[in-house]
Amino acid sequence: QVQLVESGGGLVQAGGSLRLSCAASGRTSGSYAMGWFRQAPGQERTFVASIGKSGGDISYANSVKDRFTISKDSAGNTVYLQMNGLKPEDTAVYYCAADNIRVAIKAGRPSYWGQGTQVTVSS
Repeated sequence: QVQLVESGGGLVQAGGSLRLSCAASGRTSGSYAMGWFRQAPGQERTFVASIGKSGGDISYANSVKDRFTISKDSAGNTVYLQMNGLKPEDTAVYYCAADNIRVAIKAGRPSYWGQGTQVTVSS
Protein backbone atom coordinates (compact mmCIF):
# COMPACT_ATOMS: atom_id res chain seq x y z
CA GLN A 1 0.00 0.00 0.00
CA VAL A 2 2.92 2.35 0.68
CA GLN A 3 5.29 3.09 -2.19
CA LEU A 4 8.81 4.39 -1.59
CA VAL A 5 10.47 6.08 -4.56
CA GLU A 6 14.22 6.72 -4.33
CA SER A 7 16.56 8.91 -6.34
CA GLY A 8 20.04 10.43 -6.15
CA GLY A 9 22.33 7.42 -6.36
CA GLY A 10 25.30 7.34 -8.69
CA LEU A 11 29.05 7.21 -9.01
CA VAL A 12 31.28 9.69 -7.20
CA GLN A 13 34.98 9.92 -6.43
CA ALA A 14 36.30 9.63 -2.89
CA GLY A 15 35.73 12.80 -0.90
CA GLY A 16 32.72 13.79 -2.97
CA SER A 17 29.07 14.16 -2.01
CA LEU A 18 25.70 12.71 -2.96
CA ARG A 19 22.17 13.46 -1.80
CA LEU A 20 19.66 10.61 -1.72
CA SER A 21 15.91 11.24 -1.66
CA CYS A 22 13.01 8.94 -0.83
CA ALA A 23 9.36 9.93 -1.15
CA ALA A 24 6.56 7.96 0.52
CA SER A 25 3.08 7.84 -0.96
CA GLY A 26 -0.17 5.98 -0.40
CA ARG A 27 -0.09 6.12 3.40
CA THR A 28 -3.09 6.93 5.57
CA SER A 29 -1.19 8.55 8.45
CA GLY A 30 0.22 12.05 8.28
CA SER A 31 3.85 10.98 8.43
CA TYR A 32 6.16 7.98 8.88
CA ALA A 33 9.34 7.28 10.70
CA MET A 34 11.89 6.73 7.95
CA GLY A 35 15.46 5.63 7.53
CA TRP A 36 18.27 4.33 5.35
CA PHE A 37 20.10 1.01 5.17
CA ARG A 38 22.89 -0.19 2.93
CA GLN A 39 24.14 -3.52 1.67
CA ALA A 40 27.48 -4.24 0.02
CA PRO A 41 28.07 -7.38 -2.07
CA GLY A 42 28.42 -10.45 0.13
CA GLN A 43 27.46 -8.54 3.29
CA GLU A 44 24.35 -8.15 5.41
CA ARG A 45 22.11 -5.13 5.15
CA THR A 46 23.11 -2.65 7.87
CA PHE A 47 21.55 0.39 9.51
CA VAL A 48 22.69 3.84 8.36
CA ALA A 49 20.32 6.45 9.81
CA SER A 50 16.74 7.01 10.95
CA ILE A 51 14.43 9.91 11.71
CA GLY A 52 11.10 10.15 13.56
CA LYS A 53 7.74 11.21 12.19
CA SER A 54 8.18 14.84 13.22
CA GLY A 55 11.82 15.06 12.13
CA GLY A 56 13.27 14.43 15.58
CA ASP A 57 14.71 11.32 17.21
CA ILE A 58 17.57 11.18 14.72
CA SER A 59 20.02 8.30 14.91
CA TYR A 60 23.16 7.41 12.93
CA ALA A 61 25.43 4.43 12.61
CA ASN A 62 28.84 5.20 14.10
CA SER A 63 30.52 4.71 10.73
CA VAL A 64 28.66 7.65 9.17
CA LYS A 65 28.40 10.13 12.05
CA ASP A 66 29.70 13.62 11.15
CA ARG A 67 29.63 12.74 7.44
CA PHE A 68 25.98 11.89 6.68
CA THR A 69 22.90 13.95 7.55
CA ILE A 70 19.33 12.67 7.51
CA SER A 71 16.40 15.08 7.24
CA LYS A 72 12.76 15.41 6.19
CA ASP A 73 10.90 17.99 4.15
CA SER A 74 8.23 20.18 5.74
CA ALA A 75 5.41 17.81 4.80
CA GLY A 76 7.29 14.91 6.37
CA ASN A 77 6.72 12.48 3.51
CA THR A 78 10.18 12.73 1.96
CA VAL A 79 13.43 11.73 3.63
CA TYR A 80 16.90 12.82 2.50
CA LEU A 81 20.37 11.51 3.15
CA GLN A 82 23.12 14.04 2.51
CA MET A 83 26.39 12.13 2.21
CA ASN A 84 29.62 14.12 2.44
CA GLY A 85 33.21 12.97 2.55
CA LEU A 86 32.33 9.72 0.81
CA LYS A 87 34.75 6.82 1.08
CA PRO A 88 35.12 3.68 -1.05
CA GLU A 89 33.83 1.68 1.94
CA ASP A 90 30.51 3.53 1.55
CA THR A 91 29.93 1.74 -1.76
CA ALA A 92 26.67 -0.22 -1.46
CA VAL A 93 23.07 -0.42 -2.49
CA TYR A 94 21.17 2.04 -0.30
CA TYR A 95 17.61 1.21 0.72
CA CYS A 96 14.94 3.56 2.01
CA ALA A 97 12.70 2.27 4.80
CA ALA A 98 9.48 3.45 6.46
CA ASP A 99 7.34 2.42 9.41
CA ASN A 100 4.78 3.90 11.76
CA ILE A 101 7.13 3.23 14.70
CA ARG A 102 10.69 4.54 14.72
CA VAL A 103 12.10 1.65 16.75
CA ALA A 104 11.06 -0.75 13.98
CA ILE A 105 13.38 1.12 11.61
CA LYS A 106 16.39 0.82 13.91
CA ALA A 107 15.61 -2.85 14.51
CA GLY A 108 15.80 -3.55 10.78
CA ARG A 109 12.13 -4.55 10.62
CA PRO A 110 10.42 -1.72 8.73
CA SER A 111 6.99 -2.25 7.23
CA TYR A 112 8.11 -0.87 3.86
CA TRP A 113 11.30 -0.99 1.79
CA GLY A 114 12.36 0.98 -1.24
CA GLN A 115 13.80 -0.73 -4.30
CA GLY A 116 17.36 0.34 -3.55
CA THR A 117 19.73 2.69 -5.33
CA GLN A 118 23.39 2.05 -6.12
CA VAL A 119 26.05 4.31 -4.62
CA THR A 120 29.57 3.73 -5.92
CA VAL A 121 32.57 5.61 -4.56
CA SER A 122 35.74 5.32 -6.60
CA SER A 123 39.23 5.57 -5.14
